[in-house]
Amino acid sequence: MSDTAPAIDAILAEHADLESRLSDPELHTDPGAARKAGRRFARISPIVATHRKLEAARGDLQAARELACDDDSFADEVQELTSTVRELEDQLTDLLAPRDPHDGDDILLEVKSGEGGEESALFAADLARMYIRYAERRGWSVTVLDETTSDLGGYKDATLSIAGKGDAADGVWSRLKFEGGVHRVQRVPVTESQGRVHTSAAGVLVYPEPEEVEQVQIDESDLRIDVYRSSGKGGQGVNTTDSAVRITHLPTGIVVTCQNERSQLQNRARAMQVLAARLQALAEEQAQADASADRASQIRTVDRSERIRTYNFPENRIADHRINFKAHNLDQVLDGDMDSLLDALEAADRQSRLQSP
Repeated sequence: MSDTAPAIDAILAEHADLESRLSDPELHTDPGAARKAGRRFARISPIVATHRKLEAARGDLQAARELACDDDSFADEVQELTSTVRELEDQLTDLLAPRDPHDGDDILLEVKSGEGGEESALFAADLARMYIRYAERRGWSVTVLDETTSDLGGYKDATLSIAGKGDAADGVWSRLKFEGGVHRVQRVPVTESQGRVHTSAAGVLVYPEPEEVEQVQIDESDLRIDVYRSSGKGGQGVNTTDSAVRITHLPTGIVVTCQNERSQLQNRARAMQVLAARLQALAEEQAQADASADRASQIRTVDRSERIRTYNFPENRIADHRINFKAHNLDQVLDGDMDSLLDALEAADRQSRLQSP
């Protein structure tokens, strides 16, 4: 544990500084700064708490060893405390492992239909509902920013904003960042008259959402902004005005739309947030290209050959191909009970981080 000493010293100092700053009313005059400080404080507090438990356990172990030299009845206590110290050391090592800097962030999540026509669009809608239900279970808020529906009520594409709980140490990104990729479904489509099982696919893209658009440099001259009449389920009066907004970022060709806010101004602001998130993700992807890390799992084409997960309805089975996870509770997962799956993905990622140099 000697290698962790400098890191612990720095974290203890930072923790004390943040504790002092958060008790200062002046900080809370800037909500953005207060939120950032609160999230960082929440993130490192478990490290500080585990370190303190470890120091106390080490002290108890040393005392028990000294007593055991004169009294054999303390041998069991020495053994128990030795096990406790090892467990706390492992926990602290885990907590000090490199972390994704976006883990506390909210997200933007896009679902797109792919191969399979109507069936793919219906499956894309199933995926969107799965994420919405999972968010509801966690107490997160979900806003549908944009949607294009198919003839049977599926989603050709949909964009969701999912926001977590205030200053929580681990935000939405920490749980749903692994969802980016191609999702394959095997089932009998509603359009199939012969009862045959078909395979189709839908794609999911996940981006950490910047708290402020200003965090990402966007040149207004690089944008083409179009307004048009909304066509989604945006509420009363949504089809009566040209309130929907489409923004094209000319240098990259990225196109984002937002139509479900109440006004053109609100739709433009949200579309800019989506664009900022996508540009931020693109910049990070380019910077990390040589490392082939985080976004290697993100969708490139909505093609069945690039699947990350399969949803097999006849067998009620879900399989994540990246970690060889299989479970026969597909119905529950689609109803938002995703924790076992996400826990397995998190555990695999944690193991990878601990093994990285």
